Amino acid sequence: MMADSRGKNLSIIGVLGMFSFLTSLSGSSTNLAIPKIAISMNISSSAATWIVQIGLITTAILLVMFGHIGDILSKNAVFLAGGIAFLIGSTITGFAPDFITILIGRVIQAIGAAMIMANSMGIVTQYFPDNKRAEALAMISMFISVGSISGPGIGGFIISVSSWRWIYWINIPLGILVLWLGFKFLPIPKESWAHIKEVTKGANWTGQNLFTIGIILFFLSGSFFQSGRDHLLMGLAFFIVGGAITVYSFIQDDKSNLPWIAPEVLRNKGFMTSIFALSLEMLVNAISNILLPFYLQSYNGMSPFASGLVIMLQSVMMLITTPFAGVLADKINRELMTVIGLAILMFSQVGYAFFPDHLDMMKIIPPIVLNGMGIAIFLSPNNALTMGMVDKKLSGIAGSFNSFARTLGMTIGISFASSALFFQLPGVTRITPAVGDKFVQAFYNVFWIATAISGLALAVVLIRYLKSRKEPVKKDSAKESA
Repeated sequence: MMADSRGKNLSIIGVLGMFSFLTSLSGSSTNLAIPKIAISMNISSSAATWIVQIGLITTAILLVMFGHIGDILSKNAVFLAGGIAFLIGSTITGFAPDFITILIGRVIQAIGAAMIMANSMGIVTQYFPDNKRAEALAMISMFISVGSISGPGIGGFIISVSSWRWIYWINIPLGILVLWLGFKFLPIPKESWAHIKEVTKGANWTGQNLFTIGIILFFLSGSFFQSGRDHLLMGLAFFIVGGAITVYSFIQDDKSNLPWIAPEVLRNKGFMTSIFALSLEMLVNAISNILLPFYLQSYNGMSPFASGLVIMLQSVMMLITTPFAGVLADKINRELMTVIGLAILMFSQVGYAFFPDHLDMMKIIPPIVLNGMGIAIFLSPNNALTMGMVDKKLSGIAGSFNSFARTLGMTIGISFASSALFFQLPGVTRITPAVGDKFVQAFYNVFWIATAISGLALAVVLIRYLKSRKEPVKKDSAKESA
């Protein structure tokens, strides 16, 4: 009986992991393909970054909603529906005849990714006990790491020998296979449309609409920042107004009759600390993901395949480190491991800020390797801390909020990196060697800011760790005085 249960759990991990692999593969391949897509579609380098950004923005907008729907209906059903949407979006993007159609395909792909991400952690919490959860989450993280590795490797090879479109077409046969396995191993309850309408009709659609408008305005500010200093005031206006509406949407949701985010989740200080640290960590990591292809390919003339192999080292290190991080997270202090992970991440950002102005692999490779190691050591224990702080009945919304923080951090990181880079390069529409020292200096400046942000994340988790060390002392003192 125990063997049957273990076999079922491994099958579930396989399905969750494979879809995590596909979404990660698509994302990392897209980052690498941006310079090629810009040339193919005859668009500027800054405009091409929206192929990445629009997907992340869409995912960020919908994650919490799909997590809530998974809690009240079926996490399995929403997850598998997301797999179908992801395949449809991949097909449209692969066959897109123009830039606008690419963006449409990426939006549909992102809707599917949001449904997958919003419920995968909740499904893990549903099937795995707390003492096995970090290990299960680490296994899924390994699939993500393999996807990240395969993206630069496979994607770089495809782009070098064929069309960039194949990085989306490859999702189709693989996705169909995983969907078949998903419908086999993830049971879906039978729901009538009447019941679905009944449980969703009182949802806070006003809050969702406010949140959508706020997020869109917030990230549109990046377009104005990228357009140069003449559009600085307009960019600031969109940034402030969009940010204000987004913050207000959370306040409005908290006061509504049927909020998307359960109030006890938002008021859980430990949970929110983990969420905040995660968003900062992903923000920092996204900066290198979006800028390294410009540095290696556009500025230094490296081929997509060769640059993919270099960038792949980050994911290789994540893959090697993640299983050890997952096991250690279940055996030793999880708060301490998050401190160690973010300290390594901050050190890697300093390394990026000292990159040479030419290809010197002895100076380029170490920061990339350290970046992957730091993320792996941080993520597994932080995810376990996050999901262990909420009631199981709220695991869907907690998992989706965790994924939201991750996606929001990535989206802000990409928007910030591209905006900050091109803001320092007025009149530059495409990165080439002709940009010269101006590009290198702008590249350095962005990473010094990334160092400061990772330092803030480190301070947050260090304070959490120090507080956790004092808590047992207080309990012991209370026993002694009794």
